[in-house]
Amino acid sequence: MRTTRKAAALLAACALVVVAGCSSSGGKEAKDRPSKGGGGEAATTQRLKIAMVTHSGEGDTFWDIVQSGAKVAARKDNVEFLYAANKEGKEQAQLIQTYIDQKVNGIIVTLAKPEAVKDVVKKAAAAGIPVVTINSGAEFSKEVGALSHIGQDETVAGEAVGEELNKRGKKKAICVIHEQGNVSLEARCAGVKKTFEGTVENLNVEGTNMPASTSSIEAKLQSAKDIDAVVTLGAPFAAASVKAKGGAGSSAEVNTFDLNAEVVKQLKAGEIGFAVDQQPYLQGYLAIDELWLNKTNGNVIGGGKPILTGPALVTEKDVPALEKLTAEGTR
Repeated sequence: MRTTRKAAALLAACALVVVAGCSSSGGKEAKDRPSKGGGGEAATTQRLKIAMVTHSGEGDTFWDIVQSGAKVAARKDNVEFLYAANKEGKEQAQLIQTYIDQKVNGIIVTLAKPEAVKDVVKKAAAAGIPVVTINSGAEFSKEVGALSHIGQDETVAGEAVGEELNKRGKKKAICVIHEQGNVSLEARCAGVKKTFEGTVENLNVEGTNMPASTSSIEAKLQSAKDIDAVVTLGAPFAAASVKAKGGAGSSAEVNTFDLNAEVVKQLKAGEIGFAVDQQPYLQGYLAIDELWLNKTNGNVIGGGKPILTGPALVTEKDVPALEKLTAEGTR
């Protein structure tokens, strides 16, 4: 597994936060708050309520992993964890407003469609509710008043993919965008184009309709036999591309952003060349921990700078180390 130089230092810092937060009992009592000397009497006995609102959610393996990390941290920190998701920006904004009205102690939010949600996120910050952004829209995090952003730099991740395609001798690629208007997906493809020495064409597909997405990818591969690389931006679309490749009789190599158990199986079988792991478990875990630490001890992780959880390029060589972890839903 190869991690980009820019991400390495902050990944190490993240690891220290995770280790420091571990508890042999698997959970914190309400009294276990930071205090002078690192223990003893509680800074507060209040049980915190923290909400997460994302642009995608239930049934998506990536967001299942994000939630797994958040839930483990919530149990450890004695936090009540609330979760809601909607792919439409307007509805996501309404969900955030609902949690503001409930006067939660912290909000975790994605900024995939920043124009739709930035005003309500600013409202949360203005109301004294600390906000941490995760996964998407890092460049808008400071603008909306968030403490920090936790995720990978999408442009850097895309650039890493372009460089890897060069090493593999690829000449023509398609970058499959499964959600139009998602700034993070667009940044990934832009990053690929920046460093890839061949040609890249974006292909928009209907992400909420997997059969239709598969058909669109297959049609493109049939019409352009010289395409030798397919880059998908989410793990479920890697499987769709493998199927489309077979239907089109294409020899293109399929590569993907994000990791789950199915992608590891496909790496092992040689159906996928490589995957980009942004460690979604860390995104959920660290976001809960940061809000807990901020409310109980005034901490801000990363000094207001983005906290990088990736990217790391994963190949078939990494399969033995990842099989058990992906099966357990933590990677």
